[in-house]
Amino acid sequence: MRIRRAVRSYFDERGFLEVETPALQVSPGMEPHLKAFSTVLEGPNPDDVQTLHLHTSPEFAMKKLLVAGVERLYQLAPVYRNGERSDTHSPEFTMLEWYRAGATYRDLVEDCRGLVQAATRAAGADRLRGRGGESDPFGDWEILGVAEAFARHADIDLLATAPDPRAPDRDMLACEAARIGIAPHDGDSWEDLFFRIAFERIEPHLGFGRPTVLIDYPVSMAALSRPKADDPRLAERFELYVCGIELANAFGELTDPAVQRARFEADMALKERLYGERFPIDEDFLAALSHGMPDSAGIALGFDRLVMLCTGQDAIDDVLWAPVARPTHGGRGD
Repeated sequence: MRIRRAVRSYFDERGFLEVETPALQVSPGMEPHLKAFSTVLEGPNPDDVQTLHLHTSPEFAMKKLLVAGVERLYQLAPVYRNGERSDTHSPEFTMLEWYRAGATYRDLVEDCRGLVQAATRAAGADRLRGRGGESDPFGDWEILGVAEAFARHADIDLLATAPDPRAPDRDMLACEAARIGIAPHDGDSWEDLFFRIAFERIEPHLGFGRPTVLIDYPVSMAALSRPKADDPRLAERFELYVCGIELANAFGELTDPAVQRARFEADMALKERLYGERFPIDEDFLAALSHGMPDSAGIALGFDRLVMLCTGQDAIDDVLWAPVARPTHGGRGD
């Protein structure tokens, strides 16, 4: 609870408004590889029914508030992701998400620095600990470009495998992966290979000794971020790593509704091809963008992972008041 109070104090002192948005949404999120929990909302009449989903992030609702004029907002929100369970994943967990109108994604690096330091102090610690290592949040943080990380830790010129930045060449990256001993699989996309190389060769080196900000992702992996003005091959996106654990994901926010719709449609086409399902697009969110979302930056941080690192715990269940029950193999609880 001390860490939670420190988080709220950090934002309150900087003029942020704490908000609460509904967990039930028309669209739970549009990331192709995330699975959501779904339910049926029933009204007083038998025909008054609607399929809704538990959000995987409060992002869409919070951005609507940005459009409505709330310039600084944050939320500690329970979020829900099906099909995920590991030492760092829980089906229900707490997301700390915040947005700043008029800010850049580089400003969010400084937000992260101050926030993580405040949480560490609140835990009575001077280091973050995890996966057998330590990280000092009070010294200089490492700012490392994604392309530089691939060159340093995997000996791969990542951008050379994307002669068309928006449609990177799967075969070129597959050849590079094979060269360093990572065998491509049938059906792998360029993005699949990116993540496998990152998981095996890059992430194990990030955030030990000091936190690492892995910044400037290839534009094909922009998600809800905008391209960099000075290098359109890259997107205004970073992820924060501590002791090899991904802690946060940040964007310089995309504000063009037409481009956002095209990305959503492409993501849902991929989801349907891979998993046989798709989620509806939140038309209210796109309508809000069309009314003019201000230039802004936003970030989602795994609060439970932050608590893990502040307290030196190895599993997310160790920092939850009551972990979600695990399924039984017998199917009937016996």
